[in-house]
Amino acid sequence: MATILATSRSFSDGDVDLIARAADAGHKVVRGPAHHDLAELGPLLAGADAWIAGTGPVTADHLDAAPGLRIVARYGVGTEAVDLEAAAARGIPVTNTPGANADAVADHAVGLMLAALRTIPDGDRRVRAGDWSVRRGRELGAATVGIVGFGRIGQGVAKRLSGFGPRILAADPYFPADGIRERGAEPVDLDDLFRTADLITLHAPGGQRLIDAARLDGIHPGTIIVNTARPDLIDEPAVARALVEGRLAAYAADTLDGDTAASASPLLDPALAGRVIVTPHLGAQTSQAVDNMGAMSLNDVLAVLDGRAPRHLVTR
Repeated sequence: MATILATSRSFSDGDVDLIARAADAGHKVVRGPAHHDLAELGPLLAGADAWIAGTGPVTADHLDAAPGLRIVARYGVGTEAVDLEAAAARGIPVTNTPGANADAVADHAVGLMLAALRTIPDGDRRVRAGDWSVRRGRELGAATVGIVGFGRIGQGVAKRLSGFGPRILAADPYFPADGIRERGAEPVDLDDLFRTADLITLHAPGGQRLIDAARLDGIHPGTIIVNTARPDLIDEPAVARALVEGRLAAYAADTLDGDTAASASPLLDPALAGRVIVTPHLGAQTSQAVDNMGAMSLNDVLAVLDGRAPRHLVTR
């Protein structure tokens, strides 16, 4: 019997009992803290044969604390919090779950677009306060939507938008222009997208800054930005200033810089509440996405424990 450490809060929390499935394969699952604090996690890592890791850091120190570890299965897509070099040096394969939550995040991105265009959260707040005055919105079909990053999620957004009828632009230096056209969008470079789009939705990997003060100076008044990707893609103080100055009409996001310390974000200033929408990492939180991510990560764990190659190996 192997011990599988799971530190994702939602692992086996969908419609499929993955803990029972692991037990059927002869293994046990133990839970650990999602924040991956080494002082608390160390004793659990010491006895772990496999680790289904959430969004917390996976460092060389974590791996040193787990001498019997045979695989790190990242529950999700991003691996920027995992020290891939340290894992490779110790012969520990790292996997992730590409595409498992793409539909869920694409749905959420379109939901945030509609919420921002029609000021839905602000309308709800005002009605509850007895204010039935109307703020006029805009229709999605009349907009030019720019998709930054045209991977699985970006393509899913384009597919969903096709029913509304907007003009769709897409910027992705790694995706062929012909492929973008085949999927219903116009290929453009990033600067053209920011100059042209009325609504910009971010689906690029983290580790880069796409929106700063200089880029915000180039957008036209009334632009809306949606971010269901990573908080480091934007300069939050610069976005807050653009909202105050009226150059940006609204900002909607599923994440903020720091997350657990999100109350310090300038985007949560009460004065901006009518034009800023923030959700607490809801993008991937559907029963279907949770089941997909859990099953994919567990499948790779079971493969390695059985002496087989994992299907979703991450390479540096």
